[in-house]
Formats: sequence, structure tokens, C-alpha cells
Amino acid sequence: MTEGALYFHLRSKEDLARYIIAEQHQISIAAVHAIAAQEASAIEQIVMLCHEMARQIVQDPVVRAGIRITLELSAADRGPAGPYLDWIAACQTLAARAVHEGDLVDTIDPPTFARFVIGAFTGVQTVSQVLTHRVDLEQRVDEMWGFLLPGFIPTTRHSAMMRIRAARTDVPVTGSSVHPG
Repeated sequence: MTEGALYFHLRSKEDLARYIIAEQHQISIAAVHAIAAQEASAIEQIVMLCHEMARQIVQDPVVRAGIRITLELSAADRGPAGPYLDWIAACQTLAARAVHEGDLVDTIDPPTFARFVIGAFTGVQTVSQVLTHRVDLEQRVDEMWGFLLPGFIPTTRHSAMMRIRAARTDVPVTGSSVHPG
């Protein structure tokens, strides 16, 4: 879509903001589906999702803008909950599978775990933005998992912790339908 067409179809700044958020969400959900199709355990897929989201925030201007706008609108109590709820739902499904697979302790409540992981990621990426303009985001997400995994993984699976922590997708999801110009 050209810049002129974009402004023709979107009558206000708020319409433009919501359009960018929708585009960002589409890219992020595509990553959820791409990672779900990979041969990896559920806990590895959760780690992959966090790292892929971090990569998108750093490398994709639409994702970066969508995240920024969502946080700004949320600060004014006008932020869309849908993208967060979808990401939490995807994480919750994977967490339930990880408990079933024995990769998360059986006392984990998948909905609570999912809200916590998404909240932790959001905090990590926000602090990374404030302190380093996200230059260190990948490292900070890896550190997050270094702190979290020992508490969530059964001791009988601790030998797999470094493999789980190192999980990354090899199929980056990029692009959007926004093409100003």
C-alpha cells in the first residue's frame, strides 16, 4: 500500500496507530505459527517465541512501531489487549503441553505461567529500550531464561536446560503489507 493510499483509508492518527498495531500483530502471530510447525519441545518453542519477538522488535520497523504504539496507548488506558491476550493464549497452550511433556514442573498453572512469561518479556524489552535502545535485547532475553528455567524445569530435566535456553527458530518471520512510498 502506498503512503497516499494509507492516508486515504485511515482518517485519523488513531486509525493509523491501530492499523500499525494490527500489522505488527499479524507478523507476530505468523511467528507463532511458524514456530509451532517446527520439531521442538513446547518449552523450546516458548523460548523460541520470546527470542523471535525480540529479533522482530529490533529488526522490523513495523513490529517496533506496533509495540511502541501499543505501550503508549496502554499508558493512556486506550491500548488494545487483543495482541497480548493472543500471545498469552499461545504461550498457555505451549505451557500446558510442556507440563504434559514433563518439561515444566507439574505444579505450574499454564495460564499463570503464560501471563508471567509475557509480562517478564515485556518488562525486559521495555528496560532494554530505556537503557540501550534495545541493543542488548537478545542478551537480556537469554538472561531472563537463565533465571527462569531453573525454577520451572523439573530437576530431572536440568541436564536439558542449556539446550532449552539456546532454542532459536531458524525461520525468521518478517515483512508486512505496509509499504509506504
